[in-house]
Amino acid sequence: MTEINKKSAEDLVKLLEEKREAVRSFRFGLAGSAKKNVKAPLLARKEIARILTEQNSRLSASVAQAGNAKEVTA
Repeated sequence: MTEINKKSAEDLVKLLEEKREAVRSFRFGLAGSAKKNVKAPLLARKEIARILTEQNSRLSASVAQAGNAKEVTA
């Protein structure tokens, strides 16, 4: 598992796109042949959820910090 907390926002976006593409390609590739690793899409979806959770927590933290700054100046 990658260290999502240490990645930059741009890296998270790139990783998210890669994981979504992996799930998409697996789903459409499954119809043509048997796959060896059937857990791959499950693991990719879990990784997508971790990335989205990290992005949302960063967004919430920045909004909260901006809200605190307004309260201090007001």
